[in-house]
Amino acid sequence: MTRALETEIKRRIAIDGPISVAEFMALCLGHPVHGYYARRDPFGRAGDFVTAPEISQMFGELIGLWAAAVWQAMGAPAALHLVELGPGRGTLMADALRAAKVVPAFRAALDVHLVETSPALRRIQQERLSGFAPADWHTDVAALPAGPSIVIANEFFDALPVHQAVRGARGWHERMVGLDADGQLMFALHPDAMPGFEAGLPDALRGAPPGALYEWRSDAIVAALFGRLARDGGALLAIDYGHVESGFGETLQAVGRHAFADPLRDPGQVDLTAHVDFAALAATARRAGTRVHGPIGQGEFLRRLGVDARAAKLKAGLEDARAAEVDAALARLTAVAAGGMGGLFKAMALAHPALGALPGFDR
Repeated sequence: MTRALETEIKRRIAIDGPISVAEFMALCLGHPVHGYYARRDPFGRAGDFVTAPEISQMFGELIGLWAAAVWQAMGAPAALHLVELGPGRGTLMADALRAAKVVPAFRAALDVHLVETSPALRRIQQERLSGFAPADWHTDVAALPAGPSIVIANEFFDALPVHQAVRGARGWHERMVGLDADGQLMFALHPDAMPGFEAGLPDALRGAPPGALYEWRSDAIVAALFGRLARDGGALLAIDYGHVESGFGETLQAVGRHAFADPLRDPGQVDLTAHVDFAALAATARRAGTRVHGPIGQGEFLRRLGVDARAAKLKAGLEDARAAEVDAALARLTAVAAGGMGGLFKAMALAHPALGALPGFDR
């Protein structure tokens, strides 16, 4: 196991001083040579985690039909960008495009764009989507072309770098990553309090007691995305794990081989994520001029889109063992109890204000 990134981070800290948690996270995930996503396929049983599109084709198919219904609500424009952010193996997009064939005019209107920074994953996506219409790949959302768009962001926002701050006796201090006396990575607080930080917190979170920890993300990327929708038309569907209301507490976590790990151990070898603050996401969307729909639980969202009927159709004619696999996938995607994906994951759409109620959010 290479330690090249750990060595580089330690060298940087030794020369320039501690770095923010967000900078550490960005290096671990996005370093062009040694970053987590630069060289690997982390999905599936042989990887570190499993995402909803890899559990069942039903997930991507329903999102494809959701996009078709939104396109119709937009007035069925003759040209539309279908964009996926962080498309994994390309499974969701492949399933969505296959389902989109039932609405030929929608399928004909599409040009497909994928935002992917990982060369390794891009190669897998290109192979997976080779049987579909041509697609364009981008490394940055800023490179996406102008025009009406429907954007899919499944487990994208949780991987954006997160800042952390801790309330001290005399104000809020940003949490940093530094070196201990033995030269090992450790968390520490910046010695200087951040002036004005308290005033920027949501009203309900002001006056926190010492020791409270708050997480936030830069809104630059999401503000740009939402601004595009407000200007050019369309919608963004975000499905991710997180909390509906802003609050205190650490959610930064590391996962490797389907088990939790130490976030500071083996940089670049484990996945780092943090829960999405859907309230903050919605606030950014409203400031950018888009309309917020949801959030609702992933399970409820999929059921409103007809996942039970789709499962029944898939099971028709299958042997018992194969039908049981469909039932197991359905339960995994929609279960709410015991921290199941159906409740932990939320769905929220951000759309041009001219659009009315959207599929799955219209109750």
